[in-house]
Amino acid sequence: MLSLKQYGDGMMSHVKPLYPMVAGILVLSALVVSAAAKDRPHVSGNPVLMLDGKNVGFIHSAEGGAIMAEVIREPAGPAYFLKKHIGMPRYEDLVMHVGFGMSKGVYEWIQQAWKGQNPRKTGSLVVADAQMQAQSEQKFFDATIASTTIPAVDATSKEPAYITLALAPAYTRIQKPVGKIAPAESGTGGQKVFLPFNFKLEIDGLDCSKVTRVESFTVKQTWQAGAAGSDRIQTVQPGKLEFPNLRITLAEANAQSFLDWHERFVIKGENGDSAEKNGRLTLLTSNPQAELLRIRFFNMGICGLQPEEIGRGADPVRQLMVEMYVERMEFECVGAGGDSDSTGTTTPAAPATPAAPRNLAPTRRG
Repeated sequence: MLSLKQYGDGMMSHVKPLYPMVAGILVLSALVVSAAAKDRPHVSGNPVLMLDGKNVGFIHSAEGGAIMAEVIREPAGPAYFLKKHIGMPRYEDLVMHVGFGMSKGVYEWIQQAWKGQNPRKTGSLVVADAQMQAQSEQKFFDATIASTTIPAVDATSKEPAYITLALAPAYTRIQKPVGKIAPAESGTGGQKVFLPFNFKLEIDGLDCSKVTRVESFTVKQTWQAGAAGSDRIQTVQPGKLEFPNLRITLAEANAQSFLDWHERFVIKGENGDSAEKNGRLTLLTSNPQAELLRIRFFNMGICGLQPEEIGRGADPVRQLMVEMYVERMEFECVGAGGDSDSTGTTTPAAPATPAAPRNLAPTRRG
């Protein structure tokens, strides 16, 4: 009977002749992969937003912009099969996620959209390589901002957050890019990172110091479809802006001011215009004295209280979810877009603007 050592030595004597063959296969594979990589252009995936011919900075990511047409079926006819044709082309929204270091013009566009001014812009999404040579380009024409989503802020979150913009173009085209992308216009502040735990919420007469989370919310522009012209492009007219409810979370033990407001406003029915409140959400840099962005809230009314679900072993600090309607919001660029001063601080925030009378809604351009 062979010993374990003798058996192992015998097996190795059979395997050793295979070593050169295996090594040759590995070397050949490496050469093939290297040649394929050499022939394939390297794209680092730097997405750049161009507006009105200017580079306004890098975006985090983008998707959408499909060009679609409905397939129409014709059941009537002599054939044994359904006759088909297509309807008008439809251009889906371009959705992009932007940080806080874009050109100031990007944030001013959002600000104007939230005031119902509906400015239209032509531009493109360009993907560039490491040398900023354009590799692909998706062009959009006469686009307006269909929606703006402000990310959730959370005292426990450490992941970067971004603003989500949905652009509604009149039409789009995918075209072959040419040349190198010009540097971003002056005023672009680089990709400033916003971490969701850096925030401050203020509401008139309420204690917001223990608010731990403000849910993400989206401001939407409604549209009314118009007739299509000879160029097969359907026109649309802007409708009213839809400002969403605001949902926040705080410890029940620190929510007495909200409970009192809810008692008066909802239960007792003391909910006239004078009982509504104004507020402000401020997104901050890592320096708590430096502001990136302010969202102002006007004519807020509390409309819901929901205690957190509890059970055995649950956190003894029970959370309370508060919901408030908001009639109008304003978007204010502060430190985004490279507008902070050299010390990294910003001009102190102005006091909350008084509630606008209901009959003085912003004028909307059709």
